[in-house]
Amino acid sequence: MEIAGCDLSRSLYHIIFFVNSGGGEGSLDRLLPSINTSLSPRKRTTSQCKSEPPLLRTSKRTIYTAGRPPWYNEHGTQSKEAFVIGLCGGSASGKTTVARKIIEALDVPWVVLLSMDSFYKVLTAEQQLLAANNDYNFDHPDAFDFSLLVHTLRKLKQGKSVKIPVYDFTTHGRQKEWKTVYGASVIIFEGIMSFADKELLKLLDMKIFVDTDSDIRLVRRLRRDITERGRDIDGVIKQYNKFVKPAFEQYIEPTMRLADIVVPRGGGNMVAIDLIVQHVHSQLEEVRSTDTFRRFILISSNHFIIVNKETSRDEFIFYSKRLMRLLIERALSFLPSQVHIVQTPQGEDYEGRTFHGKGITGVSILRAGETMEPALRAVCKDVRIGKILIQTNQDTGEPELHYLRLPKDISEDHVILMDCTVSTGAAAMMAIRVLLDHDVQEDKILLVSLLMAEMGVHSVAYAFPQVKIITTAVDKKVNDLFHIIPGIGETFSALLICLTVASCPKNFLQYL
Repeated sequence: MEIAGCDLSRSLYHIIFFVNSGGGEGSLDRLLPSINTSLSPRKRTTSQCKSEPPLLRTSKRTIYTAGRPPWYNEHGTQSKEAFVIGLCGGSASGKTTVARKIIEALDVPWVVLLSMDSFYKVLTAEQQLLAANNDYNFDHPDAFDFSLLVHTLRKLKQGKSVKIPVYDFTTHGRQKEWKTVYGASVIIFEGIMSFADKELLKLLDMKIFVDTDSDIRLVRRLRRDITERGRDIDGVIKQYNKFVKPAFEQYIEPTMRLADIVVPRGGGNMVAIDLIVQHVHSQLEEVRSTDTFRRFILISSNHFIIVNKETSRDEFIFYSKRLMRLLIERALSFLPSQVHIVQTPQGEDYEGRTFHGKGITGVSILRAGETMEPALRAVCKDVRIGKILIQTNQDTGEPELHYLRLPKDISEDHVILMDCTVSTGAAAMMAIRVLLDHDVQEDKILLVSLLMAEMGVHSVAYAFPQVKIITTAVDKKVNDLFHIIPGIGETFSALLICLTVASCPKNFLQYL
């Protein structure tokens, strides 16, 4: 740790510390014009992550691995693309089961599972009639939109957000609303013809073929199509004999030779899954082993009033606002500036400094982040304000974006990202990811928070080395409910939030 400077007049200490962290495609021609899986209408194409950041332990150090994958170097530019695993196999061979077990065994955040099922082409009226009579071939390469699939997977591999179509197997069409998926450190792509396209093969870092007995696949397909897709047994058998079995023999089985690993028996083969996981971990470790520069600014301040449970409501609000004002002023001091000379009323030149940049935008992470907006407006005239609402999905445990309102040309601004407290850092990291997807430069983002947990500091700093983190205090612990310990307590946090309820748009109130 290095003390870079201090301002004794305000008793604010500026502390900067450093954290060290440590396919062959063969000659296969492009067979299909589109790619996608014809498996059950499973809820896939989702970002898999855990609410509590896992740790990566090496022989010399322990580092947090949560947040945006650590593929950004010390200059804020992408140093390595996401690791893409391609899973191929016959219909109902267990590809999704294998994918799920790989995700569970990997135990790393920000894994995206992408299914070819999402990329079926939209059927014409004539094709709809054929599909209704089980006479349309969903297992042929022409049934998939390969150009959209390749474009989508390439963007995901580059760490960019994409919109994924949602295919309805009942109506044989795409739903109106598409799903937004953000970049990840690992992408698992599965489909019956994952290896049948040359351009697609170039994007795969590891190719896995799931080999399951044809009788087992037929039984699984019968169960799935009858129970989940509302089809009758005669129609399923007709489609299997007419389309599925011939397509497997002509298009799918021959691509087994392109696989790096063949997994017999599907998801039950834990030996093969363990080997796959070990290889992926080794690839991720190569990225994480690079030393990375991180910035963290701690403003030392006396918190005994706001943490005291005997503090009255009025005193808590008064001193919290005062602390926010100091925090915002300190954050603004890290913005770029240039020399500017003005003339005094006495006719003398006076040399000062002015902001050197296009603009400043404040972005609140709702709900508590809004409490810092008045302090920002008080010291930064005509500042623009954006809002992001992120909440944790209770089923998956991952943060989800519920509302977003940002200025159109925010990409050229310096952004002050505001949140009252940061515990695990999950919401802050997703907010930063959203800003990056709106082309805001990473080194132009300042994360400002009254109170942070040590876990949150490490997670954000490791994932985004160029983001400056400014806070007034860091507590070491987070309890089972992800509350900072000792922290300021949920009751006092609610007081801050209540200050801004009246200014919230109506559609926010359902989340408060």
